Amino acid sequence: MKAISLTALGAAAFLSVSSAHAADVELRLSHWVPPTHPIQTLGIEPWVESIKQASNGRINITIFPAQQLGAAPDHYDMARDGIADITYTNPGYQAGRFPIYSLAEIPFHASNGKQAAKALHNWYAPLAEIEMSDVKFCLINPHDPGTLHSKTQVKVPSDISGMNVRPAHATMARFVNLLGGASVQVPAPEAREALAKGTADAITFPWNSIYIFGIDSETKFHLDMPFYISSQMLLLNKGMYDGLAPEDRQVIDDHCTPDWSQKFSTGWADNEYSGRQKMIDSPDHTVYTPTDDEIGQWREASKPLIEAWKEDVKAKGQDPEKIYADYVSALKELDSLF
Repeated sequence: MKAISLTALGAAAFLSVSSAHAADVELRLSHWVPPTHPIQTLGIEPWVESIKQASNGRINITIFPAQQLGAAPDHYDMARDGIADITYTNPGYQAGRFPIYSLAEIPFHASNGKQAAKALHNWYAPLAEIEMSDVKFCLINPHDPGTLHSKTQVKVPSDISGMNVRPAHATMARFVNLLGGASVQVPAPEAREALAKGTADAITFPWNSIYIFGIDSETKFHLDMPFYISSQMLLLNKGMYDGLAPEDRQVIDDHCTPDWSQKFSTGWADNEYSGRQKMIDSPDHTVYTPTDDEIGQWREASKPLIEAWKEDVKAKGQDPEKIYADYVSALKELDSLF
């Protein structure tokens, strides 16, 4: 009986240790797009699975999509405050809060999403310690360059005058206003409704997400140029990160690298680019390629954004000339400068 009891106790202890190991780290990841969106299926899910495998199952991450834990603009604060352990955050949803990173939102810089993701990570990782010090920066996820989609045709900057445009982020809102338009600020999940109700006449959006969010029924004209990127991030709660065991913290570090930014972004970039060809092939859509002169007009119209950005960064005590030069250099180095 004594031998049986010892055996039972040993088995119970083994099960207890095994159960504890299986649930060593349970994390919650929050984002704000549908669970079927490529951000989740081609970016977040492979990243989560890789962490689980690399930690031998010690780290389990549960995904909460579609604003289940909080509204899209709140995701930075959700990471800071521990409402979620990891959040998918668009810094541009909060105007003026992250002036350094808003450089990535100025149009006509990034020519693609894949290499640009790695370039952005290389450029911004040390700068994140300056303006995002209350969270742990992990990786960057831009979409492949989006463009302007509208109910009536837009070819040159002056066509924006008098239009209501749903901008991708704060910098694009500033650009719309600069061109004489009015910005309609709604998160991506609410964009279709704004267009359907006539609150907005146009939207800046990546190509295939127009289909994913059902906006293709509302916008029929599309400007064929790498207009802008909206560059999201994965951010971690610092308390959670600092509290991990060293071996688990190393697993997270290994998944918060420039290479992972590119890997995380590749599937979504390819998916978004595929929407462009769908629209070209569709008889219901008009895709317009601007001339060199028209591209020049767009570039010229965007110059005040760069000057305003420099003033914002200077006001924060940073050197905008160096930061801008480093940004352009990082894009050039990875062949992703427009």
